[in-house]
Amino acid sequence: MRYMLQSLLFWGFVLASSLLLFPSAVVIWAVTLPFDRRRLILHRFTCLWASLYTWTNPAWPVQVQGREKLVDDRACVMVANHLSLLDILVLFRLFSHFKWVSKLENFRVPLIGWNMRLNRYIPLRRGDRVSVYQMMRLCEETLAGGSSIMMFPEGTRSPHGRLRRFKTGAFELAKKTGSPIQPIVIRGTADALPKRGFVLQGRHPISLTVLDAIAPERFADLSVEELTQHVHAIIAAETGDAAALEANPETAAATL
Repeated sequence: MRYMLQSLLFWGFVLASSLLLFPSAVVIWAVTLPFDRRRLILHRFTCLWASLYTWTNPAWPVQVQGREKLVDDRACVMVANHLSLLDILVLFRLFSHFKWVSKLENFRVPLIGWNMRLNRYIPLRRGDRVSVYQMMRLCEETLAGGSSIMMFPEGTRSPHGRLRRFKTGAFELAKKTGSPIQPIVIRGTADALPKRGFVLQGRHPISLTVLDAIAPERFADLSVEELTQHVHAIIAAETGDAAALEANPETAAATL
């Protein structure tokens, strides 16, 4: 009962704050539109908006490690493991400029989804080849324009907390555009807010670890599939996911 009450208060706060903050986002978008082509200012405001929910929630103390490893001098392909809806809020704590690739349904959420459109984040309809093609084209244009891309290569949240197989899209992008890859590891969000649930699960520390970026020169000779496996092994090793490492022993051994 206590967790249910806390959850109702939290989601009520999300709704109330969104009602107040979305008009501010519209004003920022309108004022900066003539000179801020990449929506840098609006994205920074969105980072503040999203971070508000972890800053003010004592049940979710977030520790960010390796922030100094973020690529800040060129656009890159940022990839992270995906455990919970909270991953999105936590990744905004990086305060790094990027465009999300997100399922189309998220863009239809009132206020929050509308703000995603203002930021020119990139929608994807799962299982639709035309949508995948359009997403990849927009990602290429975004990287060429100087903005990084943030993707969950697992495609969806893990239901069991273990690392799922990676889809190849992010790594095709990195190969095609010659962009660095920035691996990121999230821990603790699955315990705080499990998949298919909206009830907060008490106090759970959360960590966000930025790993060393992978320069395009380092994977120039790898195929897309090899690169996908390589990055999967790096993230699996960081999370200590033995099952994922055993599923990919050759790449894991090379990485470790």
